[in-house]
Amino acid sequence: MTRSDRDSTHGQSSEALGLEVAAPDPARPTPTTTTATATATATATATATAAAEPSRTRDYITLAKPRLNVLVVATTLAGYYMAGPARADWLILVHTLVGTTLVASGASALNQLMEIEADGLMRRTRMRPLPAGRLTPRQARVFGLILSAAGLVQLTFGVNLLAALVAAATLLTYTVFYTPLKRRTSLATVVGGIPGALPPMIGWAAVRNSLSLEAWVLFGIVFLWQMPHFLAIAWMYREDYTRAGFPLLPVVEPDGAATGRQALMYAAALFPLSLAPTVMAMTGTVYLAGAGLLSAVFLALAARFAWDRTTISARRLFFGSITYLPLLWILMVFNRV
Repeated sequence: MTRSDRDSTHGQSSEALGLEVAAPDPARPTPTTTTATATATATATATATAAAEPSRTRDYITLAKPRLNVLVVATTLAGYYMAGPARADWLILVHTLVGTTLVASGASALNQLMEIEADGLMRRTRMRPLPAGRLTPRQARVFGLILSAAGLVQLTFGVNLLAALVAAATLLTYTVFYTPLKRRTSLATVVGGIPGALPPMIGWAAVRNSLSLEAWVLFGIVFLWQMPHFLAIAWMYREDYTRAGFPLLPVVEPDGAATGRQALMYAAALFPLSLAPTVMAMTGTVYLAGAGLLSAVFLALAARFAWDRTTISARRLFFGSITYLPLLWILMVFNRV
């Protein structure tokens, strides 16, 4: 219920109550009438406030993009497990996951703050808390900065400085570079792949306090996976992005040839890199076989999209992408050597 709706409802309730109890003499409200009216007013106000609180809470949760950050936490956990001993240090693990979640949530809030106008122009985002006016820019700014700072502090003192620095790089590349570039160039998609691929390195740094070649392989897998994933989304919502003024590849080249070609190129590059964990003795042959199969299917979906560039093929590529990465992580974790 909006504020105006609540005010209207409250006013109507008060008027109805006043007419009922004041009928004998409207000019002389009795003490009982006064008390009843005050009680009813207080009750109505309390009810309206209570009804508003869950909505405000939901808006703040929406600002943090929890569904998106589930993947961030999952990749951080995978990086932690791949770097760690068989038995994890649970306290360090909790600090790592909570700190990463806070930084990612803060980055999401600041991203929406910077894109209020654009979000208001797109059908799929116009009802977000900021463009819909349910939260103010100041509220979003304070919320995003507090979450980001809290996460970085937790990683610094609860984990180690390197993990905090990788998280800070994630925050900065997402808000300072990627978000503004979305308005200027289609290359923003590539830049946006960097913060998206850093979470497994946070997990790795939390355990090893270093970033070895294995950590960069995990980074590369997520980075290459993101490109077909992002390009499929950009193609499905190209009309929305056009309205918002985002010069993504499907917007600047409407025939989609470059979009399909790049999705296929990144999927093809992902195939051999997805097998690297076994080559580097990080995983066993079960992972090798599973990763090969998953990457072949993902490549086929990208090839289909590159061939016909329809919304259906883009949607299949998108759903294939959100299936591919979790299954790959599961195989990697359970067949670690």
